[in-house]
Amino acid sequence: MNSETRSREFYVLAIFFALFVLFLYGPLSAILILSFQGPNGGLTFPLNGVSVHWFINLFQTQAVGDFGGSFRRSLMLGLMVMVVTVVVSLLAGLAFRRKFVGGTALFYLSVASLVVPSIVISLGIGVLFQQIGLQPAWYSSGFGAHLTWTLPFGVLIMFAIFNRFSPAYEEAARDLGATPWQTFAHVVLPIIAPSLIGVGLFGFTLSYDEFARTLMTAGTYNTLPLEIYGMTTNVTTPVLYALGTVTTVFSFLVIAGTLGLIVGMSRRRNQG
Repeated sequence: MNSETRSREFYVLAIFFALFVLFLYGPLSAILILSFQGPNGGLTFPLNGVSVHWFINLFQTQAVGDFGGSFRRSLMLGLMVMVVTVVVSLLAGLAFRRKFVGGTALFYLSVASLVVPSIVISLGIGVLFQQIGLQPAWYSSGFGAHLTWTLPFGVLIMFAIFNRFSPAYEEAARDLGATPWQTFAHVVLPIIAPSLIGVGLFGFTLSYDEFARTLMTAGTYNTLPLEIYGMTTNVTTPVLYALGTVTTVFSFLVIAGTLGLIVGMSRRRNQG
């Protein structure tokens, strides 16, 4: 009876997982296929020939849209957010290892933005910048809006890491005569480095594809998600699918590269 129950549960979970994968990657597969339409192809099936025409067209001057500029802005913004998220999350994790007055209130304040609708935060920051006489821009108001999204996640991750971090490593280093800085640089940092890389990847990806918190804060120049959204109402060729394919492949390459870096660091630490 137990065997039959486990078997039934296994198949139910297998079907659920298959549907999840289909729902997740099905639309991406359709976009990938349609991006290889022939020069006279349209936005729907069936394919009218097979070519890389629209990928070539993607890097040419477009009547509507600024693909290269929006990609560079999203990339730069993502890198800025990544660096600040890693540094602030690390410092917050170190600070909260010790109890201090107001720590609980500060913690809940730091994660409060996760429960506030993203569009409300975007609207509030955009209005604030206008009220103080500053023009909203992706590198100022947009940067701040993205940090309200990435920092809480980074802080929560570092809290979880340090909650499991044994102080015995630091005590052993101090017993051997290491200074606080040497203890951090040569003991603590190498141990938590893979987690910091994960926080950086998390911050970059959250910023790179963020739409709602960028909508009212990007200013005159769009980031890539805003550019893609604008193209959906103006572009009537498969160049839009080619852009989706390129950005998706770029995201997978970033993730694969980060995972490879983490695995390499873990192997080197184990060998050492």
